[in-house]
Amino acid sequence: MKRLDVVVSGRVQGVCFRLETRDVAQTLDLRGIVENRHDGTVHVIAEGGETALQQLLDFCRKGPPLSHVSNVKVTWGEATGEFGGFSIRR
Repeated sequence: MKRLDVVVSGRVQGVCFRLETRDVAQTLDLRGIVENRHDGTVHVIAEGGETALQQLLDFCRKGPPLSHVSNVKVTWGEATGEFGGFSIRR
């Protein structure tokens, strides 16, 4: 099990980015959170299998139709098991 930590910049708030990220993550059976940050970015933490995490990362790099992703900062690590499901924060 791996952990993916992603910060997405661009036009990513107010365009259903969190909702669609949650839906993709749940479809992939991942656990974690997605949240808006005060600086206008979206933060995603997800845990699960590496293939599923890569698929979520691919989604984050393009975003939903109304978004425009300009930068994606990615950090990989080992899963902590702290999440019971995948949810939206803030």
